[in-house]
Amino acid sequence: MKQYINKFLLLSGCALAFAACDENSWNDKLDGFEKPIPGDVQTGIEYTLTADDYKLLATNSTNKALAGEALASALSAVGSQGYFTDKIPAATYIPALLSDPYFPYFALSDGSSIKVTYQETAAMPKQVEDMVNAEKYTVTEDDYKAVWESDENYTTSFAPAHPASHAIPALLKEKYPAAADGDYMIVNYNTSTVDPDFGTPEPEFELSNVLGTIAKDDAVDIKGYVAAVSTQGPIVCDASGSVFAFRVTNNNDLKVGDRVEISSTIDTYNYGFQVKQGSTATVVGTQEVTYPAAKTWTGAEIDQYVADAMAAGATPVRPVYSKFTGTVAVSGNYINIKLDGTTVQVSPYGATDAVKDALPNGANVTFEGYVMAIASKGKYLNTIITKIGDKSIATMSAPAASRAMVAVPSVNENAVFKFNGSAWVAAPSTVILSHADYQAMGQSRDNLSGTVPAQLLPKYLDQKYPYATVDQQVFVVYYYYNGSATVTRCDEYTYDGSTWVLNNGIVTVTSQFVRRGGVWKFDPSVEITLPVGRNQPLSTLYFQTCVDWVRDNVPNGAAYVSSYGNNEYYCGTSAYQGNVDLRPSAAKSAYDGYADMTDEEVVALEKERFENEVMPAALAILHPDMAPLEGVDVTVTLHFGVYQGKTITEPNAMVLYRVVGPAKFELVKSEWPD
Repeated sequence: MKQYINKFLLLSGCALAFAACDENSWNDKLDGFEKPIPGDVQTGIEYTLTADDYKLLATNSTNKALAGEALASALSAVGSQGYFTDKIPAATYIPALLSDPYFPYFALSDGSSIKVTYQETAAMPKQVEDMVNAEKYTVTEDDYKAVWESDENYTTSFAPAHPASHAIPALLKEKYPAAADGDYMIVNYNTSTVDPDFGTPEPEFELSNVLGTIAKDDAVDIKGYVAAVSTQGPIVCDASGSVFAFRVTNNNDLKVGDRVEISSTIDTYNYGFQVKQGSTATVVGTQEVTYPAAKTWTGAEIDQYVADAMAAGATPVRPVYSKFTGTVAVSGNYINIKLDGTTVQVSPYGATDAVKDALPNGANVTFEGYVMAIASKGKYLNTIITKIGDKSIATMSAPAASRAMVAVPSVNENAVFKFNGSAWVAAPSTVILSHADYQAMGQSRDNLSGTVPAQLLPKYLDQKYPYATVDQQVFVVYYYYNGSATVTRCDEYTYDGSTWVLNNGIVTVTSQFVRRGGVWKFDPSVEITLPVGRNQPLSTLYFQTCVDWVRDNVPNGAAYVSSYGNNEYYCGTSAYQGNVDLRPSAAKSAYDGYADMTDEEVVALEKERFENEVMPAALAILHPDMAPLEGVDVTVTLHFGVYQGKTITEPNAMVLYRVVGPAKFELVKSEWPD
């Protein structure tokens, strides 16, 4: 326990709030970034790390070198989970973040100080570290063919005849022959409750006639075909028009020429129509695709098109099959194509690897594709490209004979598997959220963000485990949007008999960092809030240390301690209630030595003992390595609750100590309730 407190200076709960950003467009991620001016000296800055900061810290080159190969996985997990651990302590890894050019205060000069609030835990369970860094595998069409043992009579789904629980372990063992004991794998797959009937011929398919007249919020039943594919979703056409289908659940499996059925709702984004995210495009066959004559544009026509689409009250645009010639401009992960006669550029939307490979920087290219949205306030035409030069980019469906003869209704799911040294098995005591779970939680995307996990995961576990037993533990794996990227997270929950309780030992800490000699250094001053109430681990730890010290060090100390051993009336600390009990009546009832004193004298004596004797001794036990630091006023501030007969729910008292020697604490000031 001494080692734990020495490493982690604790501050009670301060909830971090994060807001998810829309990932529908990706052209202006760096807009508005301004570098601060060097040479500035500031003190007293208070800053709370965001999810982006943890990710930045974990990818910082200095920190990666510091962690080395041995701690690379642990550092990566801190970036995903958003809290520090005993392997990756804040005091060691925050300084590099403060000097990172993407940190808001990186240009501050020597003499500056920042109080950083962050989250940490004593130790991240090895399972959590492994699962957040687990490799991901999506079951492919070839895999399903192998499962059904046919290139013709198969379906792209597991089913009762070939359940996922039986098929996936064998599949992973073949795919990963070098797997090591303890490896984890997150598998994405389709599963159905019915088996396909390979004796039934493919049904007649008649294109719907709805896409030519769609409006926002229309409920639609689309029977169409895939005309273009992207990493963000396909262009689907029916007899009357076309539409962009944003992030259908089986997007990775779709090919140009797939006949699909979609029942969903029409939405809009970036001045264009789209099928609402999270829909499923059920593949029911294949067909040949013939593109319409491509529209060629002048610069003036493009400018007018953008202006008309962005005009107040304008109807959102439908995909326009178009042909352009322009110059490729590549900047990092961003690809745009500059056109003659206009400042509007084409942005290859959801560009596949094939599209990126065919668009080298500086190349002059002629290409075709569907213009389906207008991004960044008219700067870009989002376009799903189908052809560059004479090369067709789209992956075409195989002939119908090689497709499944019968499509079955299926759902997309995730599962976590672990290699036990000889076989892949379902990871024990582990669940992972799938598409249906995110939808049931009211999420527009297949991820969680902000404080949503803490709010919804206990409810999810209640439904998942209606017969949970006391102390049952479950790891919950889910995808989390941290403001700039979606990462894998894993939380451990324990059932206490009525509620699922987050069991990661996370506490919120505020520590000071100062800049000297051109580098940021940890300043061990700490501010600690001891929550009021029973079963508060932090309060229990500090006050039980006080009780034990009184019993072992005060003459006749045991006489001040209750029979339960968790509260004392030498100075009033109660590990059971998580407060300091200053009721003189309670003190006199517990200890006869107070009988001849007035109530005021008893309270004054207890306060004096707490301030100058008991709490300094407890701090010396809990923080044995705290010592003065040259040029820094190292302090410990404690906020705690004082009970005087009226119910309290929040801390109402404070003591401030200065560290004047190794594990030696001198009272600076105190504040007690009236």
